Amino acid sequence: MKNQKLKILDIGHSNHSLEKALSLLETTVSQSAFEGRIHAIKIVTGHGSGKLRGAVRDWCKDQDGRFQAVIHGEDYNMFNKDAADMRADCNLRNDPDFGRGNRAVTYIWLW
Repeated sequence: MKNQKLKILDIGHSNHSLEKALSLLETTVSQSAFEGRIHAIKIVTGHGSGKLRGAVRDWCKDQDGRFQAVIHGEDYNMFNKDAADMRADCNLRNDPDFGRGNRAVTYIWLW
């Protein structure tokens, strides 16, 4: 059964420009927050040069207070309270990236 509380946004494998990728991120976050059924967004930035990952994380920092938490893939483990709380809120028992230290993903936990 597909989890309805988590949305996956893969902008790392789309060949979009950096500006277009960030625009898609903003649109997805705004729409998800407005609709209210999505509680978290998993952003896949890929393993490339790190430019997209850095831009996404900088964008998240610029949104201070807009999210419950921003969790970097390398910190997405059982020792991170925000990660554990987000997993419980979204019922993410089977997320393959949990505990893997995957720098190619970033999670946004919405209010």
